[in-house]
Amino acid sequence: MARTPAERMAPAGPQVWDTMTVEVALSLMTAARARHLVICDEDGRRTGRVTLAALTDVRDSPDYTDRIRLCDVADDSAPGALAVPH
Repeated sequence: MARTPAERMAPAGPQVWDTMTVEVALSLMTAARARHLVICDEDGRRTGRVTLAALTDVRDSPDYTDRIRLCDVADDSAPGALAVPH
């Protein structure tokens, strides 16, 4: 399958599904000693990336639960950016 220009230019890093929970993503980042994760959709296309700081902000939100997934907090205005739950 041919990669899009955006996929070819995307930063390397551990790839995760957008349905992964924030908690699991944080654990993966710690284990991999990664600064960011590349987020992929159900078709395996890269849709963005997330940093440890963004995940930590979500986890530290007063509305956080361990069931929140990356797609639940994705900010549509900036692919791969996370919005802290209100």
